Amino acid sequence: MDLETPPAEICPRCLKAAPLCVCADIEAIANRVSVLILQHPQEQDRDLGTARLAARHFQNVTFKVGLSWPNLAKALGRPVADPKRWGVLYLGPATLPPEARERELVVLDRKGGLDLAQDDVLASLDGVVLLDGTWSQAKALWWRNAWLLKLRRIVLEPKAPSRYGKLRKEPRRESISTLEATAILMSRLERRPDLQTRMIASFDALLQRYRDSRRKPPIEI
Repeated sequence: MDLETPPAEICPRCLKAAPLCVCADIEAIANRVSVLILQHPQEQDRDLGTARLAARHFQNVTFKVGLSWPNLAKALGRPVADPKRWGVLYLGPATLPPEARERELVVLDRKGGLDLAQDDVLASLDGVVLLDGTWSQAKALWWRNAWLLKLRRIVLEPKAPSRYGKLRKEPRRESISTLEATAILMSRLERRPDLQTRMIASFDALLQRYRDSRRKPPIEI
């Protein structure tokens, strides 16, 4: 009789099966700008999801799974937090003028126009919020947490498509993984280009492990 195959060991940090885990090669940096990642509880792409992997690269990071929190401080688990000094990766529609598209990070005002103090706003941020899940799940997080409207809205204009390639279909041309978005955002805010390089390297390692795990072993004759 056939025996049931035992489940692969799961890494307690990234929650990926051992063959996909790349945590051993990650050294978390001491970041000034805080990172808050909010993950939708129905996000199920455990193999190729990157939110927990992104969080592994930082010491000053908070990772929460849920649908809603009363305010920024509660989401962070802190007694107080000033939303005016936090940014959120904005999901809404943004029609940017040509000169703004030359920037990878664009700050919008409350009305959806360009903030006149782009660099000053980015330099003043204490932290950033990223929403993780499918496109519809991320939008649900946005609308269920009204306090996000008080944060500085940051639009990401990536210069290259996601490294997922054909492994995962993205809903928009500019859609990239949570790790890729965090890498671009934090490398600019921390002024550490090496951070993006290190994060993308871990993402590439994950993708390669995933491809290797899907290759069928040769048939023995």
